Amino acid sequence: MIRSTRRVPAARLAFIATALAMLSACASTPTTAVLAAGQQATIEGHVVGVDTAPWAYDGNAVITVATTTAGTVKVQLPARWNRCKAQPLDDVQALKSGDRVQAVGTVIAADALMVCEQPQHRLNKVE
Repeated sequence: MIRSTRRVPAARLAFIATALAMLSACASTPTTAVLAAGQQATIEGHVVGVDTAPWAYDGNAVITVATTTAGTVKVQLPARWNRCKAQPLDDVQALKSGDRVQAVGTVIAADALMVCEQPQHRLNKVE
């Protein structure tokens, strides 16, 4: 039996280990769309939570929506609709966990969307 005395350099082993780790992550991680600040975006998903308490002090209500493409997105609704170009929503208080919704708005963070700035912005239930 012949033994090789040749050694594999540590840098090469590190490269191989890194490549294998990256490939395994690709196989198991679902792909999601990245929301970039300033973009216009449309998301669709199920309501996870409704928080209208910030409206009491002129803050933004937050409707948390679980999507399959962008993960969990916080849809923000301003307290002062008279300053928005979008039409006011029918009845935000009627939204409940599990409702399917569609939101069109401006991305303000990787996980947040503001419904207000454009006439076509909206948040509505999808049947």
